[in-house]
Amino acid sequence: MEAKLLSLVIPAHNEEKNIPIVYQEAKQVFEEIKKEKGYEYEIIFIDDGSTDNTLSVLKEIKSKDPNVRVLVMDRNRGEAAALTAGFFHARGKFIFTMDADGQNDPKYLKDLLAKLEEGFLAVSGYRLQRKEPLLTRKIPSRIANFLIGLITGLPSKDNGCSLKGYYSEIPKRWQIPHGFHRFIPALFGIKPKDFTQIPVIDRPRLHGRSHYGLKRTFEVLRELLTIPFVLRDPLKYEKFFKFWAGLHLLAFVIFAGFLWFEGKNPLSPGLLNGGVLFLLALGAFVSYVIYKNLKRFNRAQREGVFKVSEL
Repeated sequence: MEAKLLSLVIPAHNEEKNIPIVYQEAKQVFEEIKKEKGYEYEIIFIDDGSTDNTLSVLKEIKSKDPNVRVLVMDRNRGEAAALTAGFFHARGKFIFTMDADGQNDPKYLKDLLAKLEEGFLAVSGYRLQRKEPLLTRKIPSRIANFLIGLITGLPSKDNGCSLKGYYSEIPKRWQIPHGFHRFIPALFGIKPKDFTQIPVIDRPRLHGRSHYGLKRTFEVLRELLTIPFVLRDPLKYEKFFKFWAGLHLLAFVIFAGFLWFEGKNPLSPGLLNGGVLFLLALGAFVSYVIYKNLKRFNRAQREGVFKVSEL
């Protein structure tokens, strides 16, 4: 970690037209910070298996600016892996993140930095005037933010906002599996007293199409079940939920067999017996989902989630 160095991590997938704009805006802000506060900076782009000219654009930018670093994924691994790669390669005292699509305005990096200098360990933007559909993005996002805050104990108005800042060691606590980046900074075990938020104005995407959709809201809800156990002891709870899912399944089979032995049809067992079977099946299903997510999380810590080369 270099005390007077700032790191900006920008994952990119098929953003060839947006990257030059994002780069120029971010560079301008960092140059202003450099003059005002004396910080050096590095802008780290992670090419996440792009199939357009994103990598060529990044190579050209890097050839002209020594402050730019380019990490190239071996294949498309997703935003969580790209962020993790950037975090573990960042050298600055403070690490910032933003998207490569141009919707995040880099001018807010100054506000994030100011809060980190006050002593907060993590700072997040929350978007005002969001340029997104109400039914498919805004409402599901509000529901997800409420549930994430309720379950993790870290109230955040906008977990989906990519404009974030961290003290350097915070985002290096975990290898982040696919989907789990939606729960940062809560995933890093940040306490409410060490976390704050700033309002930011969301901008419309200029080029390309969004990588987000309603499907991801359901993925959030599925993985959200796992977060409390990640924050406690993921290894212990992986074993527990494997056992608990198996126990519920065994109980379901035994009870269904008992009904059959008694001459009752397990497929139409009546209200009371049907309720018991339903609860046992639901318990087995939910426990299995949590077990599989914990298993995936723990495997990520052992094996890592990214393979990159630096240009």
